[in-house]
Amino acid sequence: MAANTKNIVNNGLYIFAMMLLTACGGHKHKAPSPPQKATLTSPAQNALCTSGTVISTTETSVVFSWQPAAFTDSYQINIKNLLTGTTATQTESTNTATLVLLRNTPYSWFVVSKSNSVTTTVQSDTWKFYVAGFGAVSYSPFPANITAPGFGTNVTGTSVNLTWTGSDVDNDIAGYDVYFGDIATPPLLQSNVTAMFVNNVTVSANTTYYWKVITKDALGNTSDSGVFKFKVN
Repeated sequence: MAANTKNIVNNGLYIFAMMLLTACGGHKHKAPSPPQKATLTSPAQNALCTSGTVISTTETSVVFSWQPAAFTDSYQINIKNLLTGTTATQTESTNTATLVLLRNTPYSWFVVSKSNSVTTTVQSDTWKFYVAGFGAVSYSPFPANITAPGFGTNVTGTSVNLTWTGSDVDNDIAGYDVYFGDIATPPLLQSNVTAMFVNNVTVSANTTYYWKVITKDALGNTSDSGVFKFKVN
């Protein structure tokens, strides 16, 4: 009887220990997946947007759309007026949004994917488009995209290559005026540049430089990239 009792006790302790192990480590919860990057669809990149609903001579209602992103509960759409630099945001639970925008105005937009389960967010690519204007037959070029040196970057050496990209719904960019210097309102460096770069610009160490690009089209329309700055170590 004593042996049987001992076996019963040992078996009971073994079962209890296994239950503790199962409770403590046997059911690990999988971490929630972060939201994925949204793919923009409309308005298209560098397009003239003519599909909106005209509200007045100055405003149009534009529908934005993008591909649904995995593990995403909501989307924050960000619309920037490229003439004024002001940004509007709107949150949606679906992959579309409708906003009222000014006509004859260039904009950029991107979408931020968000999840209710994690704090991580992810941003889509940024696209530019132009809202068609009342009776307009010519549109200003999009502001140039500064690519290098980027805003706030640190560089080394005695010279830098300035690079940017330009685009225009009319495809009639005539050239670029490049401003560069060590003051916040940089002077003209080169005018009527037809490439999208100026190489071997001389710089000095321990100096902050400022630069911008004015894009010009064949009809005299212009756009301003805004001033960027970088520091030479």
